[in-house]
Parts: sequence; C-alpha cells; structure tokens
Amino acid sequence: MKPPVNLIRPLVRDLHAYVPGEQPKIKGLIKLNTNENPYPPSPRVLAAVKAAVDGRLRLYPNPTAQGLREKLARLHRCKAENIIVGNGSDEMLSLAVRCFVEPSRGSRAIFGRQADRSKATVQYFTPSYSLYPVLADIHGAAKNAVSLKPDFSLPGVGELKRGLAWDFKAPLTFVTTPNAPSGRGYDTAELEKLCRAQRGVVVLDEAYVDFADENALKLALKFPHVLVARTFSKAYSLCFQRVGYLVGHAELVAALDKIRDSYNVNGLGQIAAAATLDDLEFYRANFKKIIATREWLGCELTKLGFKVLPSRTNFILAQPPAFPARDWLPKLRDRKILVRWFSAPEVSDYLRITIGTPAEAAALVKAARQLIV
Repeated sequence: MKPPVNLIRPLVRDLHAYVPGEQPKIKGLIKLNTNENPYPPSPRVLAAVKAAVDGRLRLYPNPTAQGLREKLARLHRCKAENIIVGNGSDEMLSLAVRCFVEPSRGSRAIFGRQADRSKATVQYFTPSYSLYPVLADIHGAAKNAVSLKPDFSLPGVGELKRGLAWDFKAPLTFVTTPNAPSGRGYDTAELEKLCRAQRGVVVLDEAYVDFADENALKLALKFPHVLVARTFSKAYSLCFQRVGYLVGHAELVAALDKIRDSYNVNGLGQIAAAATLDDLEFYRANFKKIIATREWLGCELTKLGFKVLPSRTNFILAQPPAFPARDWLPKLRDRKILVRWFSAPEVSDYLRITIGTPAEAAALVKAARQLIV
C-alpha cells in the first residue's frame, strides 16, 4: 500500500533528481563514464587508512576536520579559517545554495513573505555540471542558466552586459573551470574579470583543475565574494572517501560552517586526504600520465574521424563519426566499454570519455576502429 501523496512536499514530488554515471554490475567492463582516476591512491595513503582501522572506529571524527584544514591552509598559503571541508565538493556546492540563496518557491522566506527573486537565484553557465539546477530545485530557488559560446568558451563581461539573460546581482553564481562536460579550460584573467563584475557570491568549481595549465585559487584569496571548490576525488583517487573543500573569505566560510552537518567528513576520509597531501609528488606523476594518455587518445580518435575538443580535464568530449553519439553507447557497451552521453541539446552529438589507463584507451580506439569499419 502506497503512502498518501500529500505526505510528500510538492517541490520534492516534482523534482528531477541528479543522475550519476552508471556503476557497472558486470565484471570486466572498462569504465570510462564517471571521470574517476584510473590509478589507485599512493601506497602511503593506503597504509595510513589501513593503520586507522582500529578502535578509533567507535569514536566520532574531528568535527571540523581541523588537521586537514591546517594542512590545506599550508598548501594554499592561507589560514585554516579560509577553508571548510565537506563530504565531497558536492556537499560544499549544496551548502553554498542553502547559505547564500533565498528560497523562492515551495517555501516561505523570512516573515512569511516570498523571497525577492533577485535574492533567490542560482546562476550558472550551460552546459556545465548538471547538479547545479538540481540543487536550485531542491532549495526552491530560481535558476538562471546562460549559454556558453558555441565552442564552449566563456562570454566576455561586455557580452554578458549587452545580453539580457546574465544577472550580475545574482546571489550565487557557479562557474565550472575547467568546464564539464566540454573539458575546456578558462584563463584566470577572464575569470577575474567576471568575478570583479559580479556582486553576489561566485563559486569557481575546480574539480578538474589538477589536469589544467593554471588555476584560479588566488581569486578566492583576493576577492571577498569568491569561493573556490576543490575535491580529492578526481585527481587524488579518493572518490570512495568523499572529501572536498571550499577556500575563501573567513566570513563566508564561517557562515557555511553554521549550516554544515555535524561530523560531515568521516574519519578515514580525513586521514586519507591528509596522507595524500604528504605525497603530492606521487600524484603529480599520475597527472602527467593521464595528460599524456589524454593527448594520445585525442590524436588517435581524430585519425578515426572523431571531432575531439581541446581538454584540460581527465576526460574528453568527442563527436563520433558514422553513427549518432547516442547509438555509440550500446555499441561500445557490447564491447565492454562504458562512456557517457548527455541528452542536453548542446552536447547530445558528443560522447564524454574518461581518460583511463593507456591499455584502456587503446581498447577504446580498437573498438571504435572496428565499429567504423
């Protein structure tokens, strides 16, 4: 017997939830669909986690991940109060929506009045991370999705001012840099111009920045309304542990901390992330291997007729030949290879392909060659 429909809030009942990449249940599949690092954590990290599986498991972890925040502060040349750590960077993005944006529907604002739309908007470019609109919908906020240029580059501030869609007073703006799903990198100089013009909070989501030529972390330490989001998942092989963080002005961080869940970062995750920071040379060597494989794969697919976009991430966006992109999914899956396809019109002609090991990349090229011939 089903519960009555009226037990569920209309906002939740009508919500279109975020859809993560497929997690295969069939052994032997080459998994190039969720942008995971193809290499395991460093031996020092694995040893640190194994050593911590003891009587401490009965205890609560440090509630603010203080030790990890202090290590991150030394790495980024700031103070621990400039950093908040969370259950993956996704939690940090969710906290930002809850902290800086008023609900506009499905909920009443303070004093029982509907929130002013100018204070209730989550703004982002499109195509970008598909979680942003979901977070806005969960919160009951308005959404302002503004298209990137056809080549997925950022519109300039002048172009945004001439257009009617962009809101320079939006309370929260997300910018994925480098971009997903396109893989395009953005210069810090152009990001600074956008941040300087924006009046509300700007979150520069740098989930893939370790595979790029530059980062924009300095902007979070320069402007009081800018936050940079980072994760230990993509570059540091810790998807399983879910550790991410934000860097920014201490007052913004303190506000976010007020609404953070208690003990939001598990103890083993804190230990794994801290050990990662003690072995950065190991990971930097992995970055180089992934970048080299990315360039090789792009060249090989181009030879086969794919249109491969320039990438500064651990994946590529490629328009395949011979068949529509969507049709490539089952054809590759039949050959035990998973890639990602998005239905959004801007990218529906493309496949997003995670950079795996050289052997996995070679298997993809071999399968693509067989399908084309």
